Amino acid sequence: MSESQKVTDRPSAAPPGANSVDRFFKISERGSTFAREIRGGFATFFTMAYILVLNPIILGSAKDKFGHQLDAVQLTTATALVAAVMTIIMGVGGNLPLALAAGLGLNAVVAFQIAPLMSWDDAMGLVVLEGLLICVLVLTGLREAVMHAIPQPLKQAISVGIGLFIAFIGFVDAGFVSRIPDAANTTVPVQLGGTGTLTGWPILVFCLGVLLTIALLARKVKGAILISIVTMTVVAMIINSVADIKAWGLTTPAWPDKVVDTPDFGLIGDFSLFGAFGETTAITVVLLIFTLILSDFFDTMGTVVGISAEAGLLDEQGKVPGLGRVLLIDGAAAAAGGAASSSSATSYIESAAGVGEGARTGFSNLITGGMFALALFLTPLLTIVPLQAAAPALVAVGFLMMTQVKHIDWDKYEIAIPAFLTIAVMPFTYSITNGIGAGFLAYVVIKVVLGKAKEIHWLLWGTSVLFLVYFAINPIEQILGVK
Repeated sequence: MSESQKVTDRPSAAPPGANSVDRFFKISERGSTFAREIRGGFATFFTMAYILVLNPIILGSAKDKFGHQLDAVQLTTATALVAAVMTIIMGVGGNLPLALAAGLGLNAVVAFQIAPLMSWDDAMGLVVLEGLLICVLVLTGLREAVMHAIPQPLKQAISVGIGLFIAFIGFVDAGFVSRIPDAANTTVPVQLGGTGTLTGWPILVFCLGVLLTIALLARKVKGAILISIVTMTVVAMIINSVADIKAWGLTTPAWPDKVVDTPDFGLIGDFSLFGAFGETTAITVVLLIFTLILSDFFDTMGTVVGISAEAGLLDEQGKVPGLGRVLLIDGAAAAAGGAASSSSATSYIESAAGVGEGARTGFSNLITGGMFALALFLTPLLTIVPLQAAAPALVAVGFLMMTQVKHIDWDKYEIAIPAFLTIAVMPFTYSITNGIGAGFLAYVVIKVVLGKAKEIHWLLWGTSVLFLVYFAINPIEQILGVK
């Protein structure tokens, strides 16, 4: 049993389902309650609601080959719509507390690597193709087989690495840690606060939020994470009303001028499936799709394994329940994101905040998805939660996921070294995919060196080769003459 399960007082013997909804989602069977699922749904939404602001900023700030930019209001609507629909579908179809929205990192690839080579319609068409190809991989059983081929200790390392990764995200998003502007002239890449010291009221809100969250968790208070988010949002609003602070970041904790806003669905369906082939070379298109697929494929794999492990849902063989449906829905979400021009949608590691609150089923997704649906009309109201109030949840959940490190055999180097690289590379490179790739390659190399090549599953050989291509994509492009 993981630490997070202890914190949420998960019962060892769940009572039978009291009604059809309980039985459908297996709420009692998994040792959860409606209250925990509801709290978890809210916690997940508030820790990932930033995407409603950030995705339009990233996509809206870029220009395509012809100098066109996407409308920010339409992007906000598309982002909320895809998140709402696909999160609810994942809850009903996959029955995992796993929310989906436009993927960070993937949206940057679309905005700054793909769009400059073609029109926005063509770029989003490539995202649709990527999602459809992932669905094909799922339907053929290949994607699920790859996940089952991963040794259990590496799965645990993926979960631990993700814990450190999301804790780092929390520190960075809150401004507790920042990149040094002129890092080339120093050996230190990051620093405390914005200037090497902690300054300003927003940082104080974050620090108080962390202390409040861990205090509530230590006391095993039900709803600890959600209580912290709501409390610190109120505190931030009070502080902002008195001091009128400008350094909150993407969201300001102030009551909006208007609560209701009309959604603009102008970008929905605005894509060209094969238009990219007419704008650039076929080799370039193939490499772009390969990059999107590999990133989406393994980011999702790490997230699904990490969330399921933390929720205590993996079976004796370390398998995720209903994995095929979960992966198919995730692939469909990527295609839906492209079709809505909001970039590829993917599973969100911030779902761990909901798991930390006790969510164990897809019922929590109905709450999270419903909040995103409300955001179509209430975006001004639902985006008043500052990152400094939500980020403590990520730090706390990072700790909870870190506890799984005790299950790895650190005396056995052939698994310990790949596990270490998996854990370390994720936060240090700000990428789940990079961490998984480093762990896979190290695992294969060490097994070969020790004369145990026969123990390597053939799918791990194949994915390791793909990761070699992934890490060496730049020299490969130069050899092929791709610009």
